[in-house]
Amino acid sequence: MRLGLQIPSFTWPGGANEIASKLARIAGAAEAAGFASLWVMDHFFQIEMIGKPEEPMLEGYSALSFLAAVTKRVQLGTLVTGVIYRHPAILIKTVTTLDVLSGGRAYFGVGAGWYQREAVGLGVSFPPLKERFERLEETLQLAHRMWSGNTAPFHGKHYQLAEPLNSPQPITKPHPPIMVGGSGERKTLRLVAQYADACNLYALEAGAETIRAKLAVLRLHCDDLGRSYDDIERTAVGAFDLRPGGMSASQAIDFCGELSEAGIDHLIVSLSRVDEITPIETVGKEVIPAVADLCQY
Repeated sequence: MRLGLQIPSFTWPGGANEIASKLARIAGAAEAAGFASLWVMDHFFQIEMIGKPEEPMLEGYSALSFLAAVTKRVQLGTLVTGVIYRHPAILIKTVTTLDVLSGGRAYFGVGAGWYQREAVGLGVSFPPLKERFERLEETLQLAHRMWSGNTAPFHGKHYQLAEPLNSPQPITKPHPPIMVGGSGERKTLRLVAQYADACNLYALEAGAETIRAKLAVLRLHCDDLGRSYDDIERTAVGAFDLRPGGMSASQAIDFCGELSEAGIDHLIVSLSRVDEITPIETVGKEVIPAVADLCQY
């Protein structure tokens, strides 16, 4: 099993003046510890499950570009970009740029979007759920088209492009891995099977049995579409609280084992007090080596 590190909060001692230096230090420590990937949320307000909306929140792709400059190996992505935030062709161009400047380390994490407060607050269109999924599917279609070099006009229900030119093309071949976030069985997981290279499920409260059931649905969609289930990377979001009185390293290893048995091969975790660096080092020394051989195919 691979472990990734998500950085969902920038509320650290020292305020805005210290965010850049702390973020660079976290990224360097994560890479040295053996984390496979680094992730930020693509939000503009802090989400209410983590903190108050007015707490510091960096724009996702600017943060990833910064992380690309201070790392050399880890893959980089958002968990995940709401499709309503940017015009899809510009978003695909942004991900391409990240891939080129990072030397081929970008993921394309995308979903239908859900945080209405920030959309309304910043004046971003927030259409009904059905339309958001229609826009997500057209974005996925455009990603495949633009990354294949096809510049023919695109005529979708919501997006019309006269010339979807994308130069330079990504370094990652055939393209940066496309990750669709969400666990909806009828629509989201079918979009994963049809268009994506990775799914992203929520393991914080779901538990291994729910994850197993969701992946069984994904397998059925793959069978229905003639897609190999094993071609899809199965990722999940979790959290380790390694502070005294919280989760022990042994419990973190057991948690990884349960998710691996359920079918997850890439677990992306947030760490309490990540800015103190010690939690990163603990995971690197005790957890990452212990779970490296866990894999379900």
